Parts: sequence; C-alpha cells; structure tokens
Amino acid sequence: MTVNEEALMWVEKYRPKNLNEVVDLHDIVESLKAFMRNPKTMPHLMFAGIPGTGKTTAALCIAHELFGPNWKSFTLELNASDERGIDTVRERVKDFSRYSHSGFGNVPYALIILDESDQMTGPAQTALRRIMETSSRTSRFILICNQSSKIIEPIQSRCAIFRFSRLDKQAMKEHLQYIAQKENVKLLPEAAERIVDYSEGDLRHAINALQTASAYKEGVVDEKTVLLVIGEASPMQVQKMIRKALYGDFMEARKTMYEIMGSYGFSGSEIVRQIQREIFKMSDLTPEQKADISNIIGEYDYRLTQGANSDIQLSALLAQFAKFGKSIGETN
Repeated sequence: MTVNEEALMWVEKYRPKNLNEVVDLHDIVESLKAFMRNPKTMPHLMFAGIPGTGKTTAALCIAHELFGPNWKSFTLELNASDERGIDTVRERVKDFSRYSHSGFGNVPYALIILDESDQMTGPAQTALRRIMETSSRTSRFILICNQSSKIIEPIQSRCAIFRFSRLDKQAMKEHLQYIAQKENVKLLPEAAERIVDYSEGDLRHAINALQTASAYKEGVVDEKTVLLVIGEASPMQVQKMIRKALYGDFMEARKTMYEIMGSYGFSGSEIVRQIQREIFKMSDLTPEQKADISNIIGEYDYRLTQGANSDIQLSALLAQFAKFGKSIGETN
C-alpha cells in the first residue's frame, strides 16, 4: 500500500496524534497525561482490552508527545503476532534497547511498542521479562494485548496496566458525525445508531463501516445503506421471524429465515448472532423469557461452531422457539 492509498483510509486519516484527541477513555487519558508531565517517572505500560478501543492509538500518542516529530527515530514498533519468537525478542528488541540509550531531550529513554503481545510464545515472554528488567534505564515498553491473562505474571508485575473497555456509544456517534462532516457526508442519525450498535464498542470497525457506506451513496449515508454494508438484515424482519416462531407459526418463520439468508447471503452463525441482538430489543418479552431464549440460542450457536448444517440447525432453533412460545401460552 502506498502512502497516498493509506491516506485514503479514514481510520488512519483521523487517528489522534495526541492524547487530547483520543475518543472517550477520559480516566486512562488523564493518567497517561500525568506521566507525560514528568516522563522520567513513566513505568513500562500494558494496554489490555478488546480490539478497536484505542490501545495502539494511545501508545502512538505517547510516542508523539514524548519525542515530537522525531518520534519514529526513538520508537520501535513490533507486531508480536508476526514476530513473536524468542529470536525477535533477543535480537531486535534487545539491540534497539541497547543502542537507543541517549533518548531525546528530557526523555532519557526510547520507546518499544509491542502490539498483540499476548500472541508471544512462552520462551519469548521469559526473555522479554529479563530485557525489561535490565534495560529499564534506556527503554520503556508498551505492551498491547487483547487478553492480559495470556501475559506471564512476572511481566504484568513490571507494568502499569490499563484496561480499555468498550467505547461509549454517544462518544462514538459524535466522532462518526465529526468524520462525516469533515468528508462532506451527511450521516443520518439512525444510520449512525446502526453502525455503533453493530460495531459493539469497536471504533475502528465503525469508521471502516462509515467509509464503506459513504462510497455506496455519494453524499448521504442512510440506514438502508449501512445495513447493506455491514451485512445485517432489517431488525424488523428478524423480529418478525422470531415472533412468528414464538406465536407457533413455524412454517412462516422458516420461510422468513430463508428469505433473509437468500437476500443477504448470511451464514447460520451471523443469523444466530443477530437473533440474539434482536431478542434483547423486544419489549414484549420479560427478562426471564429473554434469559430462557438466550439459553436455547447458545445451544444452537455451539452446534454451528462444531460444523453442524446451518439450515437444519436454524430450523431446529425456530422449532424450539415455537415450543417455548407454546409453553408460555399454556402457562398464561
């Protein structure tokens, strides 16, 4: 990918350059700013959390704020899922930490960012533990991972751990509207709502969905376009299928299921996932009923992950809904 092509990606184009621009994450940002005021006190850091919540962005913002325009000269970026062996740790990380001792200005160290560090092998983590200990005067590490439990305890104990949770929906909507305004795109509120719901706190996923949707219909992004882009059926159509099954009309529910599969080309797992989302939006179901239905959905989702035939399993799922609906009617 060329630089010009990369610039067209909104995820990169609107990536924050300093901590003040980071979306949501107020508590984490304030803590990191405290380190920036006196960089010498900054310990090794570990950023843990689900994808798309700003972990890598926060690490790069720290590099920008510590070293300014020269940040690339004093920062080593590695993706540990690609280069996760003991040789990489011993050679590249160790060499960089050894020869970058001069630092920059009042920052007496260089920065090593290890992305996806929870994918590193056990021996590599053990080697990294020793390097972190011996090179603390010349280097600071920022380890980025999805699951901190996969990082060995000795490394965790050497880091200040920051846990990144799902981003606030309102903050995500405001950021999407900001990007849309900058790109001269009219993002309708219901479309923004749909993108945010689908991305489930992953801002990177949301921005990519917005950029793709904007290419379908020039100047305007509406809900219909978003549903087409993210590969999701109309919520009303899915709820209609669920209600038909619960009210005992199994054949019509199954017919609607095939219409959804045919129109959108969904896999069984994708339909099950959307059924799960829509169940919790249905106000005519009690919390207890939603819990029982979720239990049924979980069983069939597991079967699909084991390679069972999706047509048969989805039909069986709707049959269970019909059976459950009948039991509700008998109870009432």
